Amino acid sequence: MTTKPITGTFNLKKSSFFYGYVVVSAAFFLQAVGWGIFNSFGVFAVRLMSEFQWTRAGVSGAFALAFFIYGLASIVLGILNDRWGPRLIMTGSGIVLGVGFLLTSQIGNLGQLYLFYGIIVGIGIGGVDVVLLSTVARWFVKKRGMMSGIVKVGTGVGMFIMPLIINRLLDSYGQSHTFAILGIIILIVFIALSQFMVRGPASIGLLPDGARRTGNANSDLGSDANSDLGESGMTLREAFHTIQFWMLCVSYSLVLFCLATILMHIVPHTTDMGVASASATRILSTIGALSIAGRFIMGGISDKIGNKRALIICFGFLLVGLSLLQLSDKLWMFYAFAIIHGFAHGGVFALISPIVAELFGSLAHGAILGIVIFSSTIGGSSGPLLAGYLFDITGSYQTIFMILTGLGIIGLSTTATLRPISIGHSETNVE
Repeated sequence: MTTKPITGTFNLKKSSFFYGYVVVSAAFFLQAVGWGIFNSFGVFAVRLMSEFQWTRAGVSGAFALAFFIYGLASIVLGILNDRWGPRLIMTGSGIVLGVGFLLTSQIGNLGQLYLFYGIIVGIGIGGVDVVLLSTVARWFVKKRGMMSGIVKVGTGVGMFIMPLIINRLLDSYGQSHTFAILGIIILIVFIALSQFMVRGPASIGLLPDGARRTGNANSDLGSDANSDLGESGMTLREAFHTIQFWMLCVSYSLVLFCLATILMHIVPHTTDMGVASASATRILSTIGALSIAGRFIMGGISDKIGNKRALIICFGFLLVGLSLLQLSDKLWMFYAFAIIHGFAHGGVFALISPIVAELFGSLAHGAILGIVIFSSTIGGSSGPLLAGYLFDITGSYQTIFMILTGLGIIGLSTTATLRPISIGHSETNVE
């Protein structure tokens, strides 16, 4: 374990205004716009296939590539966030993301879709999780799960609203103009809100959760309050040598295999089953709406029962939803699936940053979280691509849905075997 020395005097007196809530608010809206738009690619997919006569695997590959590049970018941006802080990183990410959508508005062939959306948009979206969640994890300890959940509620709000907005824009303005409009929205929102991001409470003389530097250095602050000022925990190299790190990578990769596949293919699948395009879009929107509840509820519950137990509950919901999906052939059944799956989806994304902080501390949180996110994109990129390929050769999603269920069971088992690490401070108990 590595801990930087702590200097200064402290007490537990709360400030009248805690800037951490500004950070959470800005992160909320950045998540809503960034992930809300990115996760709505399935709304574009049917129109892209129709307009350009591209295969399902071909269009899925662009989303898969973007997801994989997002993971690679997360590693780099997580490390840079540990060094430079979130304001610069998120401003740059927003510019790249917005330009990527503007360029995508001009596509004329599949190669351009892969370049502009798969690579440039993938790089731009790379900072939206690792930078924002790592920053929030430094601002809060006692409320870390809840605050991380609130930030990820932003993603759920975006997933609920954006598919409906995008579908309306597509009907009114067409595909090219819709990509351009979204690019402009991203540029404005990201450049403006990124200016409110601050690396951590130590940057402005505060402790996590709202305490201030004014009293005795030996005050009973709790071990993690001190450690957060001193950035305590494992280095990236130390985390690499633990079995828990690799088990967490495997679990998160498996769950993202399932979640990304559903995001990409639920609209094409339900339209194949005879559901109208507008209703299929509302099913995707329902997943986003229920993910709001999952992010908020499971984020709050994790502060009380621990992140491991909360993640196991999410896997349980995931498996129930996938089982129902294989039986669904009526509109109400698809909505029931969306409710269950959406709750699981939201909970998983709310828990990953807190469990990384709980296991490995805050010293290299951005770098470690970046690696975990990258590992997840191996699953998150291969799932949609495999689903598209299997559909092209079988004409059905049943095989991939069975695969998703099996991987969900493996992920549940891997998560259940996670054990705490002793690194010298109290927040490492995943039980």
